[in-house]
Amino acid sequence: MGMPMELNTMIVTKGRENREEENLFRLTKEGYRLYPIDIPIEVRKTIESETNGMAVIQKISWTNNQTEITYQLVSLNSTN
Repeated sequence: MGMPMELNTMIVTKGRENREEENLFRLTKEGYRLYPIDIPIEVRKTIESETNGMAVIQKISWTNNQTEITYQLVSLNSTN
């Protein structure tokens, strides 16, 4: 059986992100997911919600059918 991969073009946090440093966050998602690295992509709480800001993913790891990403918030929408 091949490993199913999902391509994500934005970070959807569902409020589950953990702050590592001031603007560095870690998020674990179910399943194996591919994300663009080193380019700014949108961060949203849900797929339907407004953009929270832009982030650059610095690290992705895949373990036990989970994807963990570490990302840096590079801009924040002040319309929260």
